[in-house]
Order: sequence, then C-alpha cells, then structure tokens
Amino acid sequence: MKQYNVGVIGATGMVGQRFITLLENHPWFNLVVLAASARSAGKTYEEAVGSRWLMKTPMPESVKKMVVLDAANVEEVAAKVDFVFCAVNMKKDEIKALEEAYAKAECPVVSNNSAHRFTPDVPMVVPEINADHIDIIPAQRKRLGTKRGFVAVKSNCSLQSYVPALHPLRKYGISDVLVCTYQAISGAGKTFETFPDILDNVIPYIGGEEEKSEQEPLKLWGRIEGDKIVSSESPRFTAQCLRVPVSDGHMGAVFVRFENKPSKEEILQAWKEFHGPAQDLELPSAPKQFLHYFEENDRPQPKLDRMLENGMAVSIGRLREDNQYDYKFVCLSHNTLRGAAGGAVLLAELLAAKGYFD
Repeated sequence: MKQYNVGVIGATGMVGQRFITLLENHPWFNLVVLAASARSAGKTYEEAVGSRWLMKTPMPESVKKMVVLDAANVEEVAAKVDFVFCAVNMKKDEIKALEEAYAKAECPVVSNNSAHRFTPDVPMVVPEINADHIDIIPAQRKRLGTKRGFVAVKSNCSLQSYVPALHPLRKYGISDVLVCTYQAISGAGKTFETFPDILDNVIPYIGGEEEKSEQEPLKLWGRIEGDKIVSSESPRFTAQCLRVPVSDGHMGAVFVRFENKPSKEEILQAWKEFHGPAQDLELPSAPKQFLHYFEENDRPQPKLDRMLENGMAVSIGRLREDNQYDYKFVCLSHNTLRGAAGGAVLLAELLAAKGYFD
C-alpha cells in the first residue's frame, strides 16, 4: 500500500492524543502535521500539551518536538499532507465550516466530530456495516467543487457497542430496539482526576446523546439515492444514556423485537460468522473477529474486555429471551478506540484501500 502523509487537527485534546498513539507505527499513514487552536500554535507539541497528556502510554518521542500549527491556517496545513484527521473542540457550525474549508483546499477530512454526520452527502461509516456509503463522495465533491477534497465521518461512539451486534440480525426484520447505554468518562474527554463529580455517582444525562443513539443507526442503515444518503425508516429506536464511573468502555443493554423471531442458536451463529469489508480487505486496524460472544453471565466487563483485539472488537454477552421484547443482551466497545480515533483510522484505511486519497 502507498504511504500517505497525514495531519491531526485538534491534536492536543484527548481524541487527538489517541490519534497520535494509533499513528505512531501505522504501516500506511505517516504523521507529519499536528494542528490545534491559536493558543497552542508555535509551541512544540510537548509544550502545548504539558501535563495534559491523558494516554496510558508515554507521549511518542516522534511528536514531542513537532511544532504545532494553527488549525485555522487551512492552506498551510493542507499543503503538507495527503489528508487530515479532525477532532476539534468547537461549536458545531464552526466545525462544519472548518472541515469544508479543508475539503475545498483539496485536503480530504476524516472526522471524529458530529457536525457533518447528517449532512446528506457526507458518508458516516462503520467499515464493517456500511462501507458502500463512501460511494457518495463523488456527489459531495461535485457540490463542493473539488477534485480530491471531501469530508467523511465516523458515527457516535456509543453506537459502536450495539449497532454492530444488531447489524447481522437485520435479516430477521428488526422492528423495535430499546437501548440503555452506560458510557465511560473518557467519552466526555475526562479522567477521574478531572471529573471528581463522577466518583461514587451516575449521571443520567449526556447532552444530545440520546438523539444520536436513536437517529444515527438509521443513517448507517440507509441508502444512497441520487446525490444524498437517505436514512432507513426502521427499526424504531428508543435510548437512555447514562455517564458511569468507568475510565474507558461504553456498554449497551439492548432489548430487541423481530418480525421473524430467530432462535438463540441462529443469533449466536450470525454473530460468530459476521465479517465485513474491513476484515475482507484485511485493513491494518481491523479486528480479525469483529463480534465476540461471552458465555459467562458476568461478561463482558469494561475492565476485562475493552481492549479485545486492540480495542477494536465488540464484546457481547447475556443473550436471553425477554418477556416484553424477543431478546435482550449486553454489548461493550472501547469508546476512544473503536468508538472514536480507532474507528476513524479504520475508516481512513478503507478510503485509502479504495483509492479516495489518490
């Protein structure tokens, strides 16, 4: 595979830091640019981050002395890279404008942000589920007036736990889904040191999360019609999202109703056999086995299972029949790996394999 020079915009934040750790030894992507807000610009990365390095592994030596660029200087950043990852902390309309500015500067953007998830011609992709949505990119380029530039996004981090488990069951006609998510504090960019309110506590509200959890799966399962992606009309989703005192790992308690109820054995077989384009293309970050089922009653657990397959797999457990829905089960995924930066790197690998950065 060809080598690509890449940049990270929003490099000083938690997700930006996670991007840096994932790109340190990446076989296809060479990290050459770090960009952030004007207050970090001009400093070395080590100076800009200071004591705010939040990863469990040390800051890579390769980035410590890199001088941080101002993300607002689009032309300067775009000239140095083949594409950028974006994980900025700004208002939604400002993010939209910034990402489109990079695209119009002929610099593709693979975004961790939510701003463009419902832009009709922006693909929101989980590579195992809806890789074909990248086929909308020519229509987006036509709208933007670009030859290379485009924006592609990954979905919300909480979806990554339960939508992959539901996806291979769609052949049985999923009609209704109820999900309660129990979300780690890193999803808010926090650690236990910076979020003391979460200790010995659960917070039953995460702004905007329930709407995303109910609406984004329908775009993932949607279809391209002309120059836009049209969301699926079904199934019906309802969600409650809670912040829990866990460092990493989002868990979902799922209740599902089918039009053609499968047997428990059929569900387990569907999970075991499921694979997608990420596996078929042998993308570097793809888990070999995407969905793992645990027979033990007390699994999956964030502390034990979030790093399965380098944090890129989904763990499932406690499948059983329900007296109101057909079945219920529990899912887990690592929210800053599969759910955030890792999912974006995997999407970029798909785009590279399909020639969209050339």
